Amino acid sequence: MGARIGVIGCGNWGRNHIRTLKEIGALCAIADRDAERAAAFGQQYGVPAMTPEEAIASDGLDALVLALPVQAHAPTARAAFEAGKDVLIEKPVALDPAEAEKTALTAAKFERIMMVGHVLRYHPIYQQVLDLVRSGRIGEPRHVISNRLALGRFFTMDAVWDLAPHDLSQVLPIAGEIPVKVETIRRKVLGDDTDSADITLSFASGMTAEIHISRISPYRDRRFSVIGSEGMLVFDDLAPEGQKLAIYAHRVWREGSGFACASAEPEFMATQTGMPLERELRHFIECVETRRAPLTGPEEAIETVRILSQASPVGA
Repeated sequence: MGARIGVIGCGNWGRNHIRTLKEIGALCAIADRDAERAAAFGQQYGVPAMTPEEAIASDGLDALVLALPVQAHAPTARAAFEAGKDVLIEKPVALDPAEAEKTALTAAKFERIMMVGHVLRYHPIYQQVLDLVRSGRIGEPRHVISNRLALGRFFTMDAVWDLAPHDLSQVLPIAGEIPVKVETIRRKVLGDDTDSADITLSFASGMTAEIHISRISPYRDRRFSVIGSEGMLVFDDLAPEGQKLAIYAHRVWREGSGFACASAEPEFMATQTGMPLERELRHFIECVETRRAPLTGPEEAIETVRILSQASPVGA
């Protein structure tokens, strides 16, 4: 029998985990603070409904997926590690870097798998972008532009903490290093929380990145671009099939006291298909069964929280 997984948290994203794990054949329990909600989902998916404490203590579960309010992620994960469970924690894993580090140390102490749910790392087209960059297809990466704009998602958490983890999880592997400088312009438009922000990252190698996030944009934009010394890659998640990944052979060179450039038409590349969440959960199951380190493990979880805390300090 394969890994037996339980989900704690039946909110919007937890429901996606529940449905996908059921389709994979790994869902064995559902837990929530709301007993009626847990019971309803348990009946719908044909698995036991539990309290979070019961799921953590259950001998019938090997691992847990946590999709909870962020404040509950770290303490719940630590309790699960101490009980011998491996854990996939939805992003972000904490609101404070020290809490994230404490959680990672607990996982290491009890020799448990700790994985963070940076689902876009498992998008097949993003993985293709990363492979192309690492293979030198566009030369040396110099700059990244990540846009995540839309209307909605008005949760209690500010937009930086809600949206930017996705972008950071994509930028950091391209850079291959942690930023030495984080600068942010935040805008509170509708209330006391950030609704839009521009985040810039600078790296010791000289590479830079700019992240634009908004939940008050009149249009949607999901583009991730990597500018290299020999070309540019653009992953547009909202583009039609066949046009989601393009390479531009643009060139810029020094000419006299200034610069000149030559633009090129996009070359659209064949791409793979697959649902990022299913790929993420299958990877987690593989890690549980083989004890291999996850692609999105504790170090990435901690670094993401560290950058977020600089970009938008909690309570500021």
